[in-house]
Amino acid sequence: MNQPTTLQLHNAMWPGIVGKGEGADEPAITLEKMLDLTGQAHVQGQHFDGIDLNLMEPHLNIAASKDEILRFADQVAARGLHIGSVGAPIWPPAGGGSAMGSQAERKRFVEMVRKSCEYAAVLNQHGVRTYGNIRIDSADSPANWAKNPQENTRLIAQTFREAGRIAADFGERLAAEGEICWAGMHSWQHMLNLLEAVGMPGQVGFQADLAHTYLFLLGYNASEHALLEKGYTEEQFWEAYQRLTNALGPWTIDFHVAQSDGSVYGSGTHDKTGRHCRADDPNGKLDVVRCARYWLLDEEGRIRNAIRHICWDGCMFPNAVLEAPQTWQQVLALMLEVRDDIENHEKEAHKP
Repeated sequence: MNQPTTLQLHNAMWPGIVGKGEGADEPAITLEKMLDLTGQAHVQGQHFDGIDLNLMEPHLNIAASKDEILRFADQVAARGLHIGSVGAPIWPPAGGGSAMGSQAERKRFVEMVRKSCEYAAVLNQHGVRTYGNIRIDSADSPANWAKNPQENTRLIAQTFREAGRIAADFGERLAAEGEICWAGMHSWQHMLNLLEAVGMPGQVGFQADLAHTYLFLLGYNASEHALLEKGYTEEQFWEAYQRLTNALGPWTIDFHVAQSDGSVYGSGTHDKTGRHCRADDPNGKLDVVRCARYWLLDEEGRIRNAIRHICWDGCMFPNAVLEAPQTWQQVLALMLEVRDDIENHEKEAHKP
């Protein structure tokens, strides 16, 4: 796929459906509405470059025909947007199965990755998508994983390897989302162990989210792997952050800009996980711009692993927040700060 010459700024579409809809407190927000909000956001004449997707209902039908996919691609392109990474619907409620489950469950997981690659191939053919990855997780809980950690990690790694080989056939990479609600991925050490067990660097990598990886530091769901204690100092934070990113940074192929207040939250069918905060939340714990630098730049000051876009992720916000144009202007402004910082540091590190 052709690569853009600068980091592209994307907005996630799944906050319109994660934790919303049937059985939740609020209805889902349509994909068309999320596209409009993204396309209309602007800061000093600059706009979002694109979107990232989850290929699941009620936004999208993974079994859509080629013509239906092309019509959707036309709608995105008409708003001046590109498509980057796409989330495979590997979860049981979406038709997938646990990556550490029975043979039938793992087969459904892999099949959903295949279907996602086929869907992405149509987007690539259209031209609306020229970069990005297929995003996955283990589709099971830390509690189930803890019943037999060694065997369950082995099974997840086996499933990821099989899915990784399929993705490679389509010219795609798999980005595994590190988050405290996913089995075998619920701490930085478990995540690293899993990636090493998969053993496909460059093909099956890590998708880092600033909010979720902050919870790694605090040891939620895996206190034995905490890198920070309550009341930590700023110096201790950056020492821990360096250790975290030294471990997982080399594996990182997909990146979410986000903010966290350090609390845990869940809604609807989504398991409890790290809370995303608004871009301007006064309770935010992260220096987002500096933290992003640790993930995105390698030891030589270059952008890691052919990452060509970064995406904002802000799940579990009330619909009133998601539907307010000001929300996306604030997000875009922060994204622009991150991009400017990365590109300035990259240029500074490689002056002739």
